[in-house]
Formats: sequence, C-alpha cells, structure tokens
Amino acid sequence: MADTPQTLATTSAFEILGPIMVGPSSSHTAGALRVARVAAALVEGEASQAVFTLWNSFAHTYRGHGTDRALVAGVLGLDPDDRRIRDAFELARERGLDVSFTVAGDDESLHPNTVGIALTGRSGEEVEVIGESLGGGRIRISRINGVGVDMSGLYTTLFVAHRDAPGALAALTGALAAAEMNIAFCRTYRTEQGGQAYTVFETDGRAQGSILADVRSLELVDWATFIELPGSVGTHREPVHLPITRWKAD
Repeated sequence: MADTPQTLATTSAFEILGPIMVGPSSSHTAGALRVARVAAALVEGEASQAVFTLWNSFAHTYRGHGTDRALVAGVLGLDPDDRRIRDAFELARERGLDVSFTVAGDDESLHPNTVGIALTGRSGEEVEVIGESLGGGRIRISRINGVGVDMSGLYTTLFVAHRDAPGALAALTGALAAAEMNIAFCRTYRTEQGGQAYTVFETDGRAQGSILADVRSLELVDWATFIELPGSVGTHREPVHLPITRWKAD
C-alpha cells in the first residue's frame, strides 16, 4: 500500500510566541501597526496623508488601546517594539504626515478588528488597503485598491501590480528563479480578464540583488515592491536586550 501523503506545515516563532511589542494589546497595537506597515510599503517613498477607517472593536477602543498611535507608527515604518510608538502623533507632525480617523461603527460582515487605510504619497499616488488584526500580532490584508487579496505578512512578500496578459506570471517567476529566490506561495488576483492584476509572492528569504529593479523593468509590470515585516520568515534582526514594556494609552 502506498504511503498516505502528508501535508507539512511550518510554524514560525512569531506565531508561537507572539510579537515583542510596546503597547497593551497584540491585536490592537502590534497587529494594527503591521497592517499599516503593509499599506505604507505600497506607496513609493513616504506618505503625506493617511486616513484610517475603523470598524467594530477598533472603532470602539482605538484610543484606549492605542490603536490610533500604532496605526500612525506603522505608516511611519516603526517596529512593534519601538518605544517611540507612544509619540507617533508628534513624529507624524515632524515628518509632515497628516493623519485623520473615521469611526465607521459596527459591521458584522467584517472581522472585529478591521481597518481601512487610505494613503497619499508625496508624489500624489494613492493606495487603499483593508486589513484585519487576527490576534497575537498576526494580520490579514483582505483588499488592495478594491481588489480582494489574501496576504499574511508572515513571509517576505513581493507584491506586483501588472497587466493581466499571457506570459506575465511566467516572466515574474522567471525573474525570481534567476535571482535564486524560493517561492513559498504565489497567488494572482485580478479585476477582470485583461485588466489590472496583482500577484503576491511569499518567499523564503529576503530580496536578493537587483531582483526588484529587474521585476519593475518587465514590460507588463506597472509597479512592484517588497514587504518585509518584523517577524516575517527570512527577516532577522539583532536580539533586543531590553525588557518588554507595555504602556497604557491615555
């Protein structure tokens, strides 16, 4: 009798231990910050404006749990364990980032911790992201510019906006193969046949050499970026030799 195939799953230390973080709640601070980090990575350069729309639990507790500061800190590129999170609004003013919040209230069709993030870059480009904080610092990005996606942030992620045309995926995977980057997962999302498409490559390592420039130079590619979040597979930082601190928001 043939052996029964088994599905192997890998679990990262981040999933087991959760994030090293500043703040009272992994869902409301670390997770929110990571969602905002993804949104910021989709803007070329720095954002000049950020509009956050909050639903369900986020809508009710965003000030008390520090979600507002965490979201602003994420757009600024701070890590979950950065003590400057508590000063995120002041940092935003210093960097010329205009922020505002809209309380959308309750919607049973959405995850309890859902946020919409609309960013405007300094050159005028705009991006809209909807993300969910799932607990323990884990996140899910569910929509980008109105297109349904599914991104976890658990891997170093290459996000590519391109035209939906024959040969696009082959050209992209060929570029990653040439750079000797191993693809863990690959998903393509599109608005319609022949229209705008997004391909998400979750990889086992950090961006190598000129891979990003090579991908951006492909004929069918409109834009591409790497998304690397603290705790993602393939990202490593020196250990933080500070006590884990938690603060209570005003």
